[in-house]
Amino acid sequence: MLIVGLGNPEGDYGGTRHNVGFEVISKLSNDHNIPLKRARFRARFGEGNIAGKKVVLVKPQTYMNLSGEAVRELMAFFRQSPGDVIVVYDDVDLPVGDIRVREKGSAGGHNGMKNIIYQMNTDEFARVRVGISAKPEGWDLADYVLSRFKKEELDGIIDGITRAAEAVEVILKEGVAAAMNRYNRTLKG
Repeated sequence: MLIVGLGNPEGDYGGTRHNVGFEVISKLSNDHNIPLKRARFRARFGEGNIAGKKVVLVKPQTYMNLSGEAVRELMAFFRQSPGDVIVVYDDVDLPVGDIRVREKGSAGGHNGMKNIIYQMNTDEFARVRVGISAKPEGWDLADYVLSRFKKEELDGIIDGITRAAEAVEVILKEGVAAAMNRYNRTLKG
């Protein structure tokens, strides 16, 4: 299984809203002792086991809009089909920290997902979306997703990252439907 977190190269973009997918991959990497020490196919990745399944944790090192190129190359190298891919990414349509699990679907306006769907030639792969909240009135969307979380949002996003990592584990153990039933709820704030 390829577990792909979306983000931009971490130097200047680390900790931004758009890099929540990377944060989930970092959590899985730490929790399961899977270092991301390989650099190839325009990605950083590491191989290991989660829930008794062989996984490859991936952080594409292209910019967000070209994430699918790294995913396509890794799928070919590891001989994975779309059904063997889970993509974790940020969503402005969900409150901070809420998550949604889906087994397939559109890009929903997310440019990284648009490129992945284009490169894979299908939208039939699992995804875990992590809420980063809607952009404030008057903000440009690109500026907003590249901004950092406000102090009062930190507990919510940390909880969302934790639950997204747990949802990936449930997908691996029990399947997408079980993860959807368990995690597709709105948090009460």
